[in-house]
Amino acid sequence: MNPSRRSFIKKTTALSAAASLSSLPFSLLGNTQINPIKIGIIGLDTSHAPAFTKLFNAENPKPELAGFRVVAAYPYGSRDIKSSMDRIPGYIDQVKEQGVEIVDSIEALLQKVDVVLLETNDGKPHLEQARAVFKAKKPVFIDKPVAVSFADAVKIYQEAEAAGVPMFSCSSLRYQKNVHAVRHENKVGKVLACDAFSPATLEPSHPDLFWYGIHGVEILFTAMGPGCESVTRFSTPDAEVVVGTWKDGRIGTFRGMLSGKHDYGGTAFGTDGNLFFGPFEGYEPLVVQIAEFFRTKKSPIDSRETLEIYAFMEAADESKRRGGAKVNLEVPM
Repeated sequence: MNPSRRSFIKKTTALSAAASLSSLPFSLLGNTQINPIKIGIIGLDTSHAPAFTKLFNAENPKPELAGFRVVAAYPYGSRDIKSSMDRIPGYIDQVKEQGVEIVDSIEALLQKVDVVLLETNDGKPHLEQARAVFKAKKPVFIDKPVAVSFADAVKIYQEAEAAGVPMFSCSSLRYQKNVHAVRHENKVGKVLACDAFSPATLEPSHPDLFWYGIHGVEILFTAMGPGCESVTRFSTPDAEVVVGTWKDGRIGTFRGMLSGKHDYGGTAFGTDGNLFFGPFEGYEPLVVQIAEFFRTKKSPIDSRETLEIYAFMEAADESKRRGGAKVNLEVPM
């Protein structure tokens, strides 16, 4: 065979191979999906929005996060909580650097995406925003707080179920390594008690613990599991302390720190020993769970447990109003 003929065959073979590879759903070289699941973000008033975007849109994401792309974001978000509003312009710039398109309405966003991260830091508009997502039939993760009241939280879950739309909500602290291990890996045997703590900055427009105390309360419930039947709250100038009694007699406590610099953590006490939680390990463990949820359309958390967390926090407020009286939890659904 003459050299020119041999060269022609090699080039033809290479082109054919390239064409075959291009027909695959994944690029073998870049390990990125050609048709990713398109994610939209509602709310750029929280650090979670750029942090989650950075994980999903990384050039070489973790295998668990491959096949996704945050493509669009609607910035609002709070319009009356200054600490949230002031962050929006900077977070717009950060997500735009990750290739995210900024849109001027939730409706415009929903036309461009397959799934939604409802990241609005302010819980007040969550019910209205979630209803738009449910109407569009898009699976949604709703970041904390799920709503600005227990009643709205119940409505969101009921309306998601009625619309047949998969959703879940939680704090990232649920998926800290040791917290998750106590619940899912039997790390301390049967959990007998748990003391959890976190910062608990207050925001006047939200029930006390909804705004930031949710993080430590989520740690408590991840360790103890559902089944709390009553709470009693004690307030000091530096902390809010809530004591919960579970139906089987176990006691769990949450200490929300109001002043000073504090991390997130606690201790689980079990039949096989104790385990300390903390410090904060970042958002990646939660984002991995969100990715799996978007793939499977199955919530990793029972809705009733999440609603019990909000009932616990609202009952804690009621106990405070009653001067520390015991308040029973009531969880519908």
